[in-house]
Amino acid sequence: MPTRLAAALVAGVATYAGFDPINLPLLIPAGLALFFGAVRGAGIRRGAAVGGAFGATFFGLHIFWMRALGTEPWIALTLLETLFLILLGAILPVLSTRRAWPVWFALAWSAAEAMRGAIPFGGFTWGQLGFAVMDTPVEPVLPWLGVAGAGFVVALLAALLAWALLEARPRLALVTAGAAAVLLALPAWVQPPGLRTSSGTLDVAIVQADIPGNGDNLVAHHREVTEGQATATRELAGAVRRGEVAQPDLVVWPENSTAVDPFDDVEARDEIASAVRAIDAPVLVGAIVDDPDPGRVLNQGILYDPVTGAGERYAKRHPVPFGEYVPFRWIFRDRFTERIGLVRRDMAAGTRTSPLRVDRHDGTGSVLVADAICFDVAFDDALGSQVRRGAELGVVQTSNALFIHTSQIDQQFAISRVRARELARTVVIASVNGRSGVVAANGDVVNAFPVRARQVSVDRVPLHSARPPSLWVGPWWGPVAVALTSLGFLFTWRPYRRMNGGRVRSRPHGEQSHEQPAGAFEAGRKR
Repeated sequence: MPTRLAAALVAGVATYAGFDPINLPLLIPAGLALFFGAVRGAGIRRGAAVGGAFGATFFGLHIFWMRALGTEPWIALTLLETLFLILLGAILPVLSTRRAWPVWFALAWSAAEAMRGAIPFGGFTWGQLGFAVMDTPVEPVLPWLGVAGAGFVVALLAALLAWALLEARPRLALVTAGAAAVLLALPAWVQPPGLRTSSGTLDVAIVQADIPGNGDNLVAHHREVTEGQATATRELAGAVRRGEVAQPDLVVWPENSTAVDPFDDVEARDEIASAVRAIDAPVLVGAIVDDPDPGRVLNQGILYDPVTGAGERYAKRHPVPFGEYVPFRWIFRDRFTERIGLVRRDMAAGTRTSPLRVDRHDGTGSVLVADAICFDVAFDDALGSQVRRGAELGVVQTSNALFIHTSQIDQQFAISRVRARELARTVVIASVNGRSGVVAANGDVVNAFPVRARQVSVDRVPLHSARPPSLWVGPWWGPVAVALTSLGFLFTWRPYRRMNGGRVRSRPHGEQSHEQPAGAFEAGRKR
């Protein structure tokens, strides 16, 4: 058991190193293979302990940026996510008695990701394997199977690696490696039709105005932020009039460009109106808006037209629990951490699934734009639902100011790259102070602003109308994995319990033990 726990700790560190900020993605299958090897045949209780050691190490490191909110939230979220790995660690030893256990391990991993991405309080998706596949051989899988499917492929490769090492059959391992290489090459050779075909272009301006001081306290400087966004946009308008840059069709401001309701606050309303008139183009403004319910607010992207004013809106679909709203407020209040007491009003979740319609400045038609606000980009349903309804371009409005000195900035930008590749759409990112930029539909970074820079750019971005299979496969992958894993566990549980009081243990080839080997269990089950 000490060896298994030590392997789990090393596996957690290796898997963490595959993500940003270290970004060595080839370590992920190696780390997972070590974890799978440590948990296979361990028994339910020991498997749960191994899963807990792996989960606490991986999540504790991966979301260390949560300490910007305080040590207590970081520890609480780490422990919450670790619970799913404890459950996974308890399930995998049972599934390891099945003949095709590498496939079952990968399915179980996908099921765990789907569950923790949905519960509790809407879930938390950070750390999904699919978010770390850019610039790897698994990347071409994204437009076919989506983020969840790509994560399954990574988990399957890790399980096959563990199988090859545990079974110690060089010839069979070589054949399996060759088959895996061919299967990985197929998506790269054969991409869904129409992904590289552009349906036009749009001139998009991004405004990143920064925050005074240390850069991480937007609330204290919210007036300066709104003024900075408006001033930078007016300066852009002057550059357009001088012929230095192209007239934009759309100007994108970040989340929390105004932290007060622009429909009620005269100062914020006037700053926005003057900027929109000056640039003479639609401006997508990130704003905190009062909900009709006095106890709630909305985090919205509001499309301002230079003639008609405020128009279509997108409201954030996934507010952050305990950061933007407090579940069971009557229980928690400010007992868990004093920051909970600072969340005076709960943020309501948006429900929009249709894209925003943006009219071109030259009157030649309109473009459908999918919007996502901050953590929305980490959930499949935000941009994906709008692309299914015809969006030709993706936009991510984010603040990230609170995490400006942490690795969260790099991790979220990496997720935006994955979404661009998955959905086959150019993605424009606008942040208050980091990191804004443009990601092409193939995931390549076209433009990236430095963190904490005050910068404006106008980019001519391609539009796309093709709808890759990931739009339909991705949302179903998780539920199907949960269903199959549950069925596999249930059908294996009773025979597993009958064998030596539930202590069935799989052994590497040639190991001697008084316990029943997994191979004999399989043979008995077949008879």
